[in-house]
Amino acid sequence: MTAARDENAAGAGAHPAAAKGTTTAKGERRRAELAQAAAAIVREEGPGALTHRAVAARAGASLSATTYYFTGLDDLLTAAGQTIVASWVEHARAVAAQAVQDLRGAGAPPDQAARLLASAVLPPGDDDAVRAHYEHLLGAGRVPALARAIAAGRGELDEVVAQVVRLAGADVSPALVVAVVDGAVVTALTEQRPVRPGAAALLAQVLPGGS
Repeated sequence: MTAARDENAAGAGAHPAAAKGTTTAKGERRRAELAQAAAAIVREEGPGALTHRAVAARAGASLSATTYYFTGLDDLLTAAGQTIVASWVEHARAVAAQAVQDLRGAGAPPDQAARLLASAVLPPGDDDAVRAHYEHLLGAGRVPALARAIAAGRGELDEVVAQVVRLAGADVSPALVVAVVDGAVVTALTEQRPVRPGAAALLAQVLPGGS
């Protein structure tokens, strides 16, 4: 029997409370901890490394805990994807909150607006963290449960990016901002150039008044 079948077989015996959503507040915290562990594995090792056993080991929990809260591997992948997007959105919101303080409704020159927007779209961390983020985003497309979870949460990220666009006084579509940053990241990573300056410089060229 393959590892995937082992995982799904283990999940098939999950406690009914997990499926019915009748967990307690303590149970919800435990489930969130397991989801965080799953997300960390996906971010660091890719979706192919995600198993119930790997999550249990990462979270310092028993295997039975993962199969209690997650009915199968797809359920675990969905939770990992939701957690990854939630972390991404939280970072973008922090950038937006800082922009409120820095700009105080005055807008920003193109170079500053570009840096703010690049920061909102990119995940936190250095270039290695950004590389891992994008590699695993691409990998998610081959894992339907993970892809669906990320796609479902992407709208929330786009809303935060739109807020930063408004704060920066930039007359540009949030979708264009994301597309430009994504393209800049791929170019920078494949040519071993610094990611954030490259993304900001390219964005500044498409913003009104930019060079």
